[in-house]
Amino acid sequence: MSLLQAALLGLVQGLTEFIPVSSTAHMVLLMRVLDLDRRLTPEQMTATMAVVQLGTLAAVLAYFARDFAAIASSLVTRPGPAATDGERSAHRRRRLMAWYLVLGTAPVAAVGLAFKDTIEGSLTKNLHVIAASMIGVAFLLLLAERLGSRRRGEGDLRWTDALAVGAAQVLALVPGASRSGTTLAGALFMGLTREAGARFSFLLSAPAVAASGLLEAVSVREGLASVGWLELAAATLVAAVSGFLSIEFLLRFLRRRSTAIFVAYRVALGALLLGLLQSGVVGSGGVR
Repeated sequence: MSLLQAALLGLVQGLTEFIPVSSTAHMVLLMRVLDLDRRLTPEQMTATMAVVQLGTLAAVLAYFARDFAAIASSLVTRPGPAATDGERSAHRRRRLMAWYLVLGTAPVAAVGLAFKDTIEGSLTKNLHVIAASMIGVAFLLLLAERLGSRRRGEGDLRWTDALAVGAAQVLALVPGASRSGTTLAGALFMGLTREAGARFSFLLSAPAVAASGLLEAVSVREGLASVGWLELAAATLVAAVSGFLSIEFLLRFLRRRSTAIFVAYRVALGALLLGLLQSGVVGSGGVR
């Protein structure tokens, strides 16, 4: 993999990780366009994507640095005797958020470990699966937009919301589903506003992305060495910068607009893929 290819992978990863259009789908498609699917095994492709995701993890940690610092602080400190009721309430919400992140991460951690071999295998690079998932989650997101009340903010978050959004995150293990898309849909179904749902989705992504990226890097470090550590570092850096900008864009966008444009894009890309597959222009298969 060249440095230019690495930069392109990082850019696509960063731009699509947080926008609900599926980073995995776009990364797999880009790898095929760059002919990397013929030079890397399915496991190497999965590991490469997981490591580059660490760049988007850095973006989340940087963008929400104050939030994470406040959450961590709430676990080791208590409000002083002179604290106001508002300060005590804020401290309690931050402490609860820490447990909500644990609760929301548990489902995807359990399912991810149980089906690790399938997730890393060639089936998850199958374009039929990706195309169907792109369209399916688009309609799920559309349904969430229609049925969700969008009346509750981040301060109204409950443990049931964390569990529901965490369960929705499990769907993101299916290629083409999109972590941000499934979790945002789960938040909307629970009545959260788009911005509140997106913020919790981004916070919730940190533990899962960190675990998957680090585990992949350790478990297949020899295979990754053949990809090129310099190239992986470059891709991860580009993903971090573009991911930071992507978070800023989406939060601003969702304050005033719906996810309709992303729903339409998902359906259009999924339909195009199915058409190309049906006509035989591209092959579905694994990557080899």
